Amino acid sequence: MPSGTEGEEADNFALQIQKAVNHDKFINTDYIQWSFRDKNHYIWNKKSGKVEVKWDTYQANLDLQNSENSSITEDGKLIDSPEKDQLLNKALAYFNNDSFWVVAPHKLFDNGVTRKLVDLENGTKGLLVTYDSGGTTPGDSYLWKVNKNYLPTTYQMWVSLIPIGGIEASWENWKTTESGAYLAQYHKALGVGIPISNLRAWNE
Repeated sequence: MPSGTEGEEADNFALQIQKAVNHDKFINTDYIQWSFRDKNHYIWNKKSGKVEVKWDTYQANLDLQNSENSSITEDGKLIDSPEKDQLLNKALAYFNNDSFWVVAPHKLFDNGVTRKLVDLENGTKGLLVTYDSGGTTPGDSYLWKVNKNYLPTTYQMWVSLIPIGGIEASWENWKTTESGAYLAQYHKALGVGIPISNLRAWNE
């Protein structure tokens, strides 16, 4: 993992990225909907902190503010057995991972985040972002690379879920959503496509 420099320059670089992805519009977005790799399906009410997660035969209704209010069904039947907590934790881990592939450029100033400006080999700059807390896997780092307009093109990952460090994933097929937030609909890593389909972001 490359070394970088914290401080005002790194923060300004991050602010330019957020300007490129219409972060102000994202902040005011009420709802985001998407499917991750056509397997996991989400409707996230950002305003209330609630998420509907569907996969296989399950549907979880997560309350991100108060997990005691979360519930899960299988084939429409409420699960209240010992596996309930395990399934809810699985749904939350899915959401934490799959939402990151949608909204990561909007999470550069989250609590517990370190930002460092990195000199890249081609003479340009990149932004190394480390999540020291929060999410499912704290300690993960991402090196953002951007085009001349500061729009992200790729990031390299040093994450606990992947044993190989520095794998690069593309950020492409950007879309201006109904709320005005700018979100990517496609990624590619190690030659494998990661589609973000049914993507919508809107306000009430």
